[in-house]
Amino acid sequence: MPLHVPPAPAPALRSVLAALSSPTAVREARTPALLSVQGPLSPELPLPVHVLDRIAPTGTAPLTRLAAWRFLIRSEGRAVAAADTVLTPDGWTFSQFFEGPYLASTELAVRQAEASSTGCQARLLSIPELYMLTLWLHGDTAADPSGGVLAPTDVLVPLAPAPPGIAAHRPHRVADLLPVISLRVSPGPLLSSA
Repeated sequence: MPLHVPPAPAPALRSVLAALSSPTAVREARTPALLSVQGPLSPELPLPVHVLDRIAPTGTAPLTRLAAWRFLIRSEGRAVAAADTVLTPDGWTFSQFFEGPYLASTELAVRQAEASSTGCQARLLSIPELYMLTLWLHGDTAADPSGGVLAPTDVLVPLAPAPPGIAAHRPHRVADLLPVISLRVSPGPLLSSA
């Protein structure tokens, strides 16, 4: 079964298209890559971006919150930037364009996931405490992409650059990776002065 990429909310896509077609419509300056592209730009591969603010106690399913929808911006078959949209009281709206290593890393992780025989829904999971971004392969392809429960059998693929000691592009079951993450975000032992 192939990788399922859920459709983005229509207003999110419209806001990115508007930002791409009218540079004066956005406050943020375009990225250097967007400024240098001569051909047409298209938003593709919409992925919901969830944030894991805190690791839940053992035995509790970790909850995430939907923070954005991210689109890779392509020109001539390659990703040159990404665009984020955020939910406001008025609906989904364009937030920012950006570049960086996560573009190529996201594409690589998606290609690897597409080669798998296991069906899953593609999402992104941000773990701010570790400055870590993962491709989240959710086992329920029909799930609402805004839902935020990490199932123990879901797979997380850390994107490069990954934190030290966590290999980028190596798939991990949530049940295996969360204990490693929780050790890294937990406060260390208190030092006593003697």
